[in-house]
Amino acid sequence: MEIRFAQKKDLESIVSLCKAHAEYEKADFVEANKVGLLSKYLFGNSNELKCLVVDKESKLVGYATYFKQFSTWDACYYVYLDCLFLKEEVRGQGIGKRIMQHIKEFAKLEACSIIQWQTPTFNTKAINFYQKIGAESKSKERFIWEV
Repeated sequence: MEIRFAQKKDLESIVSLCKAHAEYEKADFVEANKVGLLSKYLFGNSNELKCLVVDKESKLVGYATYFKQFSTWDACYYVYLDCLFLKEEVRGQGIGKRIMQHIKEFAKLEACSIIQWQTPTFNTKAINFYQKIGAESKSKERFIWEV
């Protein structure tokens, strides 16, 4: 299995993985125009959003998206891991750890001293994985305010 940056040809597969990720996290997902929007943010002028994919025999079986953000409290930048999802068939094979290493290297290159992310409290497998790689948990409520 290869971990690589997403390419335009991957967009439909990434959207399918996003849908599976949303279902796994018991969340709603609207597919409308996702290919176009992701293309804009992944391959447009700003190119701020990074996306790694897991390619197994020319089929995508996982992805991770992340980007650089600023913390006023810490007065520095950090990396925010927006999504990390692997299909069940490839979990437990060290791929998640390899993806996190890629993101950690990006953080170092960008002079970011921390990586932040969140996962639902019911996702005990993910929580155990994150604890196993040495991440610390901080409880907060996530709010969504539609505009």
